[in-house]
Amino acid sequence: MKGGKAKGEPADSLRLTADKKIGKQQKAPTEKQLKRQAKKDKKAKKDPNKPKRPPSAFFVFMEGFRKEFKAANPNSNSIAAVGKAGGERWKTMSEEEKAPFDATAKMRKSEYEKAMAAYNNKQEGSAEESDKSKSEVNDEDESGEEEDEE
Repeated sequence: MKGGKAKGEPADSLRLTADKKIGKQQKAPTEKQLKRQAKKDKKAKKDPNKPKRPPSAFFVFMEGFRKEFKAANPNSNSIAAVGKAGGERWKTMSEEEKAPFDATAKMRKSEYEKAMAAYNNKQEGSAEESDKSKSEVNDEDESGEEEDEE
């Protein structure tokens, strides 16, 4: 007999694996899988019009640092290397050096808060309109029914 056989493997292992692929049906999902799918279905869809959260001071710093790093290391294509170098540099910076990035981050955060307030007002306004339209339709139906009854 040529070739080795794995221990505990039946002689007709090739035939059994082929049967598994073709002949057997898939198992029914387990309870855990069903719960996971239900949780996934319940999750609210993201609104594409919702403003994005502003970057922190570190990410504001990284926007400029990436450009510097690419200029200094044109052969480096590793994203991880850029992140590591940026993190190390951020840790060594003093508070005075970080101040401009903090100011920019605070400015972006205030703009974000304004945008969110406008977004929330718009959302509340559309919800009120839909409620009003429903109540107006119901009022018209009720008034129409009352006239028919008299």
